[in-house]
Formats: sequence, C-alpha cells, structure tokens
Amino acid sequence: MAKVFNINGACRPEKHYMVNLESRLEEIKEMVDDGEYFSINRGRQYGKTTTLRALTRYLRKEYMVVSLDFQTLGMSSFENEQAFVGALAGEFLDAVSEFPDEIEKRLLNFADGTARISSLNAFFRVIKSWCEKLDKASVLIIDEVDTASNNQVFLDFLAQLRAYYLKRPDVATFQSVILAGVYDIRNIKHKIRPDEEHKTNSPWNIAAKFRVDMSFSKDEIAGTLKEYEADYHTGMDVEEIAEQIYSYTSGYPVLVSDLCKILDEDIAGSEAFPDKSSAWTEDGLQKAVNELLFEKSALFESLIGKLTDYPEMKGMIYRLLFRGETIAYSADDPVADLLLMFGFVRVEQATIQIANRIFEMRLYNYFLTLPEVQSGDIYRLGSQDRNQFVRDGRLDMERLLEKFVEYFDDIYGDREQRFIEDDGRRYFMLFLKPIINGTGNYYVEARTRNQERTDLIIDYLGHQYIVELKIWRGDAYNERGEAQLLDYLDHYHLKKGYMLSFCFNKKKEIGVKEIVLGDKVLVEAVV
Repeated sequence: MAKVFNINGACRPEKHYMVNLESRLEEIKEMVDDGEYFSINRGRQYGKTTTLRALTRYLRKEYMVVSLDFQTLGMSSFENEQAFVGALAGEFLDAVSEFPDEIEKRLLNFADGTARISSLNAFFRVIKSWCEKLDKASVLIIDEVDTASNNQVFLDFLAQLRAYYLKRPDVATFQSVILAGVYDIRNIKHKIRPDEEHKTNSPWNIAAKFRVDMSFSKDEIAGTLKEYEADYHTGMDVEEIAEQIYSYTSGYPVLVSDLCKILDEDIAGSEAFPDKSSAWTEDGLQKAVNELLFEKSALFESLIGKLTDYPEMKGMIYRLLFRGETIAYSADDPVADLLLMFGFVRVEQATIQIANRIFEMRLYNYFLTLPEVQSGDIYRLGSQDRNQFVRDGRLDMERLLEKFVEYFDDIYGDREQRFIEDDGRRYFMLFLKPIINGTGNYYVEARTRNQERTDLIIDYLGHQYIVELKIWRGDAYNERGEAQLLDYLDHYHLKKGYMLSFCFNKKKEIGVKEIVLGDKVLVEAVV
C-alpha cells in the first residue's frame, strides 16, 4: 500500500511520509540518561504523540518504559483519589506486558476497587516495590497530560512523583518522567487554584527545561519530499519546494504535512493542475496555501477559540499584526507566556513574532472577517468594486490604490492622526481582502513590520505584488523608504513596486503617481 501524508493522529513510518526523528530521539534519550524529569509542551498537532511513540520504541532497548495516554481516562477517574488510583493502576497493567505476580495482584486490587487502601501513597509503594525488582531502570511517559490539568488529584499525583524523585537514589523509582501536552505543567496550577500561595508552590518546580527543536527544518522537509519523489517521479525541484513550504510554515509539523497532503490529493488532478508534475510547483503550492487558509481544522479552531477564551492574547496579537508594535519578550509576562505555550508566536531576537506565515494569514483573515469589521464602509466598497481591479488574470494595483485613496479620504479624511497611525494600514488590508479573497492571499514581511513601515506581499494567480505601507515622516524618510523598496524588488526579481503613505501634512497632495528609478517603477499613493 502506498504511503500518504498524515494530518490526523500519530504518524507511522510504514504508512506515512514523515521526517526522520532519529536526531530528536537521541537528544531526548540524553535527558533520560541523565535522569531528568521534564515536560514536552508544544501547540496542538505539533508531533508530540508521534515523537513519544517513536521514543517509547527507541528507549525500550535499554529501559523499562511505561507509556500512558491520559486521553483514555474519563472525567470520573479524577473525581477522587481512590478513583484516580484505580484508573492509573489499570493503565499500568495495560502498558506493561508482564508484572511479577505479587505486583500484578496488588495493581489489580487497585483497579477493581478491592484494595483495602486505595491511596496515592499506597500506589507509589507498589511501584517502588516493582522498581526494586527490575533489572533495568524505568521511564514513565504520559501523553495528553493536560486532560487532567483542572483536577487537584492529578496535582497530588505530581507531588508524589516529585517527592520520590527527590529521594533518589535511596528510593527505587522512575529513572525519568516525561509529560507531554499543550499546557506547560508549571502552568497547570493556574487552572486549579488562583491564590498566590499556590502559584509559588508548584509540585513540578524541579522540571528540567526541554530544548529539543520539534519543528521541521528545510533539509528535513526536503528529505521527506525526496522519499515522495522516489515513489512518483514528479520532476519537482525538491530543494525549492521544501524551501517554499518552510517559508510558509516555519516547520510547524502539521502545517507541513497538510500542505503536502493538499498538493498530493487535492491539487494534483484538478482542472488547473491535471497531474502531480504540474501540482508540485510554486503555482501549485500557492493554490495549496489558499486551500489551507480556508479549511476547517482542529488546529485553527483551537487557535481561534483561544483568542475568545483569552481576550488579553487577542489584544497582543492585534497590536503585533496591525499596529506593528515591537513587543519585547519577557518571561514574566503571562500573556506572552500563553501565546508561546499555545504556539501563536515565537521569540526572535528577544521580541515576539507570529509563529509562521500560515498563522499570520489566518489571523489576518480572522480579524478582518469579524462581523463588526465587515459591516464597515471600506470593506463594502472593496467588495462591490472587486471586478474592476482584475484585468487578464492580474491585479490592477494602480487602479486599486487610486480607489482606496479616494474612498479613504472621503470616509476617514477628517479623523485625527492617532486613528490613522493605529488603523490606517488595517483599513487598506480590509479594502484589499474581498478583492483577492479565495484567489490570492497576502502576508507581511516580518522584518519590516513596525510602527513606521510594513511591507505587504500579495500573491495572486502566480504573480506577486509588493506594497509598502508607511506613515509619512518627511521627504528624507520617504526617500529611504523608496530605496528600501527598490532593494526588496531586487530580492523578489520584480520591476514594479507600490508605496502607500499615510500623511498628516496639511499641504499634502492626495493621489497616485508613478516614479521611474533606474530600471524600476514605483507607484506611490498618498492619503
């Protein structure tokens, strides 16, 4: 049976195209060999379960591995200590193929509720007896640990683990413990008791930092594509396609797999891309990106749901996207901590950046399609006039800028400077969205996103357009912007670029003009 790209559940190397995990497993094993307790916290569908299953097989050469998945425990398992101990004993019995008779009997008594005492302390004494009898060290792995994150009995379980860990090597216990989930185990306490005393006394404050990079590199993506290419001989430029996929995803595992799956199963064989050879191209990839941006998925639903659950995160994302604020990362900022934990952002040069281009475009779409936003005049005008901005399959950017300048001045021309500085660029994106919706997409070049300047890259039917959006700060500043835009055009091998300036000079000349600079043409619009 041919392999496929998988986006649902754990990947299996015999069934799915996937990256080679060997180097990650070696790094994690080094932590296990050092006897560390640690948690693996990454956003949804970041390959945690796939990695843990591979790690379980990898470690079994040297360790007794107990691998549990707390998704299998129902809510009743956390109602009280006795119920939890019974459920936990049952999971241990399922995870280990053979216990000594006495240990198995005691665990069965916990599981069926016949034990005279069913407490965590009694359970750990049984595990201690078992560890003493083993001829090799043991490792405990618990996946989907945040299933239990709002239950006090689970915190008590963690406290017992901590107590046994601190008694090593005098007391036999697990060599290492690995907990995996979205929530950092050190944040679980916030979901149970908000009081300050509890916040500073986590039963997991001994956890080692997990520094293994679980995202996919360009080389790893290329390795997977080479395996696919060996099966199908599409003639794709493997290195170029891998680099493009990485540029959109920053290596977020499920996004990489999803783009590849769309290319393989949806784009190939379509009217525009009749076979795999035509699909695995830059044009095919752009089409796959468009499909991904509009698909419903558990990952995107989870991300958007978090913005509803945590309004403070929504506010920080808005500041990043539309106001171009540079937000310095602080490990003590709880909002930044949440954004990192859920996978919205990454830290780069001590500042917070949106995690990847796909997330950025999806978040722009979210903010720009809120009912209160779409009911505004500028979105309505862009929507009703959209047909006049496309000619022969290409965007007529000059016409688009002319109409935006006209509409913006009519609707918002009398607004104060602060409004235009904070929201002017958002209104251009809002005007643009219904014009390219479903056919093209746009994203911001992260290196230029700031309060003064934003470079918007528009992809539309295989053509790219670069629009620099900026706040006017005088002629000298404008000339620097022109020079930067020219450099950017060279980078993208383009001859024409566009500049939209929001100017507060009362003597400004509103309108659009064309400037020839060497072999390049700049279309400058002032509003």
